[in-house]
Amino acid sequence: MLAGDVHALVRRTVEGLGYELVECERAAGGLLRVTLDAPAAPQGVTLDDCERVTRQLNHLLTVENVDYSRLEVGSPGLDRPLKTARDFARFAGAEARVQLFAPVDGRKRFVGRLLEVTGAAGAERVRLEQSPEPGSAPAGKSRKVGGRNKAAAATPGKVVEFAVADVEKARLVPQVDFGSGRK
Repeated sequence: MLAGDVHALVRRTVEGLGYELVECERAAGGLLRVTLDAPAAPQGVTLDDCERVTRQLNHLLTVENVDYSRLEVGSPGLDRPLKTARDFARFAGAEARVQLFAPVDGRKRFVGRLLEVTGAAGAERVRLEQSPEPGSAPAGKSRKVGGRNKAAAATPGKVVEFAVADVEKARLVPQVDFGSGRK
């Protein structure tokens, strides 16, 4: 079975069970890795969800004679990948790291708050408000890198826009709140 066919088969099955397929990839050693999300569930993907999808996919992949040796089903985690325009729209307001195939404003990597997705289907564009990157100099300043001055990469507050199709990879920046500690 072709890779695209396996992906479509897994997508149909995962979505039929009420989940969203985030990624489906083949890895070394015959591993088939499936990452799913549960947008409607406030607690996200649970171990029970992973077990349910694993059982269903094991049966289906056997019946469809898909060649694999191990199946791994999991959640996307705190640094969830953003793959589609729907992902970018769903996480508007969240902070993300984005790497583009080609530079925009002289840069390929951005960190910032996702503002919105605009444009027609197939030509969607993402607007992102840049955040200061850890270890970067304040806007308009320079910092020493390897004995040379290098201009600060990000301009905090500046809004950049790029096509979803131009995104090489993007992930949410994990937001963890451990509470206030001792009381």
